Amino acid sequence: MLSSQLSVFSPPRPTNSPPPIPHTLSQRTHIPSHVYTHPAALLLELCTSPIELRQILPLILKNGLYKEHLFQTKLVSLFCNYNSLTEAARAFEPIPCKLDALYHTLLKGYAKFSSLDEAVAFFVRMREDNVEPVVYNFTYLLKVCGDKGEIRRGKEIHGQLIVNGFSENLFAMTGVVNMYAKCGRIYEAYKMFDRMPERDLVSWNTIISGYAQNGLAGKALELVVRMNEEGRRGDLVTIVSILPAVANMGALRIGKAVHGYAVRAGFESLVNVATALVDMYSKCGCVGTARLIFDGMKSRNVVSWNSMISGYIEGGNAEEAMVIFLKMLDEGVEPTNVTIMEALHACADLGDLERGMFVHKLLDQFKLGTDVSVMNSLISMYSKSKRVDIAADIFRKLKGKTLVSWNAIILGYAQNGRVNEALNYFCEMQSHNVKPDSFTMVSVIPALAELSITRHAKWIHGLVIRSCFDKNVFVTTALVDMYAKCGAIGTARKLFDMMSQRHVTTWNAMIDGYGTNGLGKEAAELFNEMRKGVIKPNDVTFLCVISACSHSGLVEEGLSYFTSMKEDYGIEPAMDHYGAMVDLLGRAGRLNEAWDFIQKMPFEPGITVYGAMLGACKIHKNVELGEQAADRLFELNPDEGGYHVLLANIYAAASMWDKVAKVRTVMEKQGLQKTPGCSLVELRNEVHSFYSGSTSHPESKRIYAFLETLVDEIKAAGYVPDTNSIHDVENDVQEQLLSSHSEKLAIAFGLLNTKPGSTIHIRKNLRVCGDCHNATKYISLVTGRYIIVRDMHRFHHFKNGVCSCGDYW
Repeated sequence: MLSSQLSVFSPPRPTNSPPPIPHTLSQRTHIPSHVYTHPAALLLELCTSPIELRQILPLILKNGLYKEHLFQTKLVSLFCNYNSLTEAARAFEPIPCKLDALYHTLLKGYAKFSSLDEAVAFFVRMREDNVEPVVYNFTYLLKVCGDKGEIRRGKEIHGQLIVNGFSENLFAMTGVVNMYAKCGRIYEAYKMFDRMPERDLVSWNTIISGYAQNGLAGKALELVVRMNEEGRRGDLVTIVSILPAVANMGALRIGKAVHGYAVRAGFESLVNVATALVDMYSKCGCVGTARLIFDGMKSRNVVSWNSMISGYIEGGNAEEAMVIFLKMLDEGVEPTNVTIMEALHACADLGDLERGMFVHKLLDQFKLGTDVSVMNSLISMYSKSKRVDIAADIFRKLKGKTLVSWNAIILGYAQNGRVNEALNYFCEMQSHNVKPDSFTMVSVIPALAELSITRHAKWIHGLVIRSCFDKNVFVTTALVDMYAKCGAIGTARKLFDMMSQRHVTTWNAMIDGYGTNGLGKEAAELFNEMRKGVIKPNDVTFLCVISACSHSGLVEEGLSYFTSMKEDYGIEPAMDHYGAMVDLLGRAGRLNEAWDFIQKMPFEPGITVYGAMLGACKIHKNVELGEQAADRLFELNPDEGGYHVLLANIYAAASMWDKVAKVRTVMEKQGLQKTPGCSLVELRNEVHSFYSGSTSHPESKRIYAFLETLVDEIKAAGYVPDTNSIHDVENDVQEQLLSSHSEKLAIAFGLLNTKPGSTIHIRKNLRVCGDCHNATKYISLVTGRYIIVRDMHRFHHFKNGVCSCGDYW
């Protein structure tokens, strides 16, 4: 019962106060007319602050006016309005004959400014003092329960409401509907709404808003239609409630209809309606229309600015979002925490460290430096701007870290390729008893995928199952992608097949996994299966399948998919798609077609396009087109040394030594360096790194001695060193240099330190060179080992003298 549970919270009654007196109109004191005209009464009417009220109080006491009901009621009411509940109680308690109105006023004050416990306790006190409740008592309490999400207390208040005969009161039942909706019990809210004998516009708006706020936009829209059918016309509140639901659904046509209604009803010029329209059009992909409405607004509040900034960010135009943000500051509108978070989001998307630091400096000015949500956005911004060191410093100093804080720093390290730090923070998070959520897992799993270690993959998979995230489509998609990137493509497909629900990203991960593992045919088959289902391919899907075709020589299939992309799905190819098509044609030796394809592009080709062309020219030793592609690359990205190395290798393959020297001279003058080849192999929880020609490893002597014997063995099996296939090293064609490539050193180390028959996993930071590829095939043959090599582009599975790529990569 409410009385037994909460009576301890009742405000104390003075020990010398008389027992409660029944409140009847006949017992109320007649108020003399001069009381209304007393200066103190006039001052109370004009009072605007608690300071003024305390200055007037001595005048009331001095003139003996406190015994008058007018002053008693006014003082209690004013103290409550100014959130001075202690003083309101002091004014209330000494009154010997309290009017019911005093109880109702003080209860409203407790409900508005105090805790739910104190409000309910005072309600119990009212009943003990024989004060009959009025409908407003229940609506005040129900509102607090809804705002606090206190469903249990809310049900108790609902029960008391029924007991006191208000179950058919329109105002009371609207409060009940609102309470259930705000507590997330929307179906119970609708049940109460449906039982109402009559409904007004407020009750309709309450249930419509409830459905919209609980993510059931479709049902909210259905109720608007039903409301109109029952003869109720929507008002300002209806429009402001329904537009967010329309926005979340992306229902532009319905949004336009609501907009038209707002114009006809004369609501369009109201700031909250215009702001809701800006938000709706932005989320429906019509940022230009949103901007027209925004620019036409005669007055704007901070929410209007936030909606426009958010609209540009969601529309992929972070630059314009920053323009709006700066304009907002120029007009003197003080940003909120939401504004700052959106601005940091824009800076992160732009990778603009300078402007991000400018926004960071604003935090102290607007007293937002202790806002945890803002600091989380700051961590994300610095991480995306490649300053994860600053992000980590902010994280360390942050008080009151939330799960979002941990997720932000873990993702930050993962995005910057610092996998070990990401995993360390993940483990530290668990040591602090912070339970991961699905976002944590989706951040950690891709980090582990970069390590490409199956043992780690199995560990995180087990943790996902124990944490009950194995039914989450995004977490399971990340697992599919991770296993594919560990070379365990069979396991990835088993997981894929077991999923009861798949997102487009799930299909993309599996198709891409097949492609990077050299299984282009399987990728194409899966893509064709996807096209028969309900989930439609997106731009990423086409990029994955065209790339898969490129790596497997499926030229005609790739050309067909590129055509289908626009004709069948209305997807405009982006720069990456054109780059993949040039790679597809170029790898197949159709260099002239690839060059013509570039010339016919509808926009200026970028680095990815010319980079693919230059790589194809290197494979097929085409000097002329290689030079043309290189010239364009040097204009677009003169600071990338890798393209100079590729051109030098093309010249070296053609024995054009003078041009090789010229390229090297240019590199020296510009301070450009080639990336040294590095191969990694894990052994007993320790990662061993090997660089081409390096002798720094503790087992170097043993490794080189073993390699010498191993090379003799594979030569006896048919291996012939390919001195024309040296990549990313000085142009020395000596056989000894070939034998010291990083892949061979890593493989030799793996063979020496693992049991016969076990699989060896190698990771390399560059493309596998032709000689190492050939040598590894023979090594797998003479040793009987399964060797998996992951280079910067794809996987090579070597077994019994054969590679999964079919020598096409």
